[in-house]
Amino acid sequence: MAKNYFNRYVWLIDTINRHGHISREEISRLWERSRLNETGEELYERTFHNHRAAILETFGIEIKCDRSLGYYIANSDDLEGNGLRQWLLESLSLNNLMNESSDMRDRILFEKIPSSRKWLPVFVNAMRDGKAVEITYQSFRRDAPNTFTIHPYCLKLFKQRWYVLGRSDEYDSPWIYALDERMQDAVPLKKALKKPAGFNAADFFSKYFGVVLDDRKPSPIRIKVAADQVKYIESLPLHDSQAMLERTAEYSIYEYYLVPTYDFRREILSHGPDMEVLAPEDFRDEVKADIARMYNNYGL
Repeated sequence: MAKNYFNRYVWLIDTINRHGHISREEISRLWERSRLNETGEELYERTFHNHRAAILETFGIEIKCDRSLGYYIANSDDLEGNGLRQWLLESLSLNNLMNESSDMRDRILFEKIPSSRKWLPVFVNAMRDGKAVEITYQSFRRDAPNTFTIHPYCLKLFKQRWYVLGRSDEYDSPWIYALDERMQDAVPLKKALKKPAGFNAADFFSKYFGVVLDDRKPSPIRIKVAADQVKYIESLPLHDSQAMLERTAEYSIYEYYLVPTYDFRREILSHGPDMEVLAPEDFRDEVKADIARMYNNYGL
């Protein structure tokens, strides 16, 4: 997907989403005045409908036409109930707002997402076209990069970094690759993408917190949260499986059903004494071991 087309898709989604319903003529007038339209070119009818098809295939966002009201997002209710799609709409809207308001950029601060603009379109395009990708990748634990082919299954954003889940030809199981400085090159191939039948990205990651994959099976995890942190946890749950089991004036106990991965352990530790793992015992012991190492690091 060429960069200019990617930005056009972003603009078109956001424009229709903000207006609710909008005529084809009004879309054209807005495009002619848009700062993204540097050449002042017209948004031709055929191009518009090609964009609609690409947006549906790439983002799962369906744009339909009501003869009396104009074009609209047909599956907006489904998008609002889907965390990833809702995030996508909000992100696209913000991205479009910033592009249209470049004179405000020095007054709005963002957290950096390393290399996402460079590699993200490559993998979106490859997945859309059903193609494998040759990557040159050097993990932080290796002294030199390796070049190999992967079949990208899906993309995931976590802690300001984009990741691609894919299976390389050298391994039977999928793995995570970061779209940051570790990704040194990525070239789509003519080779067809091989993906398991019925693969669902949301289902795959539903048992994980973050992007660290683990062979262990998911299990119930109980965590005690200090009272002054409860509203924070409930306004932004740690995981979709979060369920409140008990509440007192001093604390609340929540249960999660997931794999006790490194990422989840680090998330709990980031909350300091306001969070305590109650069960399972082996996961509690892992957290205790981390705390003990921290304690020793400070010579206490």
